[in-house]
Amino acid sequence: MSSPTSDALLGPADVRELAAALGVRPTKQRGQNFVIDANTVRRIVRTAEVHPEDVVVEVGPGLGSLTLALLEAADRVTAVEIDDVLAAALPATVAARMPGRADRFALVHSDALHVTELPGPAPTALVANLPYNVAVPVLLHMLETFPSIRRTLVMVQSEVADRLAAAPGSKVYGVPSVKANWYAEVKRAGAIGRNVFWPAPNVDSGLVSLVRRTEPVRTSASRREVFAVVDAAFAQRRKTLRAALAGWAGSAAAAEAALVAAGVSPRARGEALTVHEFARIAEQRTAARRTDEPAPAEHVTDEPATDEQRTAQHEESGNQ
Repeated sequence: MSSPTSDALLGPADVRELAAALGVRPTKQRGQNFVIDANTVRRIVRTAEVHPEDVVVEVGPGLGSLTLALLEAADRVTAVEIDDVLAAALPATVAARMPGRADRFALVHSDALHVTELPGPAPTALVANLPYNVAVPVLLHMLETFPSIRRTLVMVQSEVADRLAAAPGSKVYGVPSVKANWYAEVKRAGAIGRNVFWPAPNVDSGLVSLVRRTEPVRTSASRREVFAVVDAAFAQRRKTLRAALAGWAGSAAAAEAALVAAGVSPRARGEALTVHEFARIAEQRTAARRTDEPAPAEHVTDEPATDEQRTAQHEESGNQ
């Protein structure tokens, strides 16, 4: 491995010069905020515990601030970028600033929500400054699509970080919390100030660490079946599970029967349940199918989408 110097990383002037040369203006529509502080990207790499043997996938590399820091530490880096201009420019930036590592870098020009395969060895880590408007769907898609990813560190809007890392009983515990916990042990890993971005966002940012479960959640239900219960429970989070799951189960009485069989109080609410309890509830549908009971239609999403998220779902872009 070569030994890059600190001069290889991008500072505030470098970021602005690159953007000007490319005619790039960060857009709110694509959630673009470029990191301009070399110390911050180095901190992210340290916190992510990137090792020399790691194959890292990065979503939304933008102008390459974090990409270059990852290349200092990892064996290989594959970046997924949707923006045409940024995707075209990034390989040249890597080659110019870190020529000794350029052959260890790959660029995938695509919407991360549609990526199903990556070039080269399977990724072992995901490290990214995720676009705020689609952070959770992208994160869950990557964890589902690439089970080889053992460690993840993402920078997201602070309140999203809180939701992802929330424990049962928390006011912000919800769909993102449960679904992330299906894949990994999740925790907050620090805060990021606004002044390390250009342009400075109107919200604070936070780091979230996800370490893949060594053993998956034990259940006879499928991921989609478990996630369908989660979606139903939080679609009407103020209601008891007996009422909230009535549509999922076919009736309130059927929901109560499934809950009791799973060892969960029908009077409980979704915000009190662990991912394991949701899995036990989902198993009752499997049991019902075995006895030829009709199963209601299910609709699974990776996060309850706001109107903004629905319109932005396929406009995901690099934000660095």
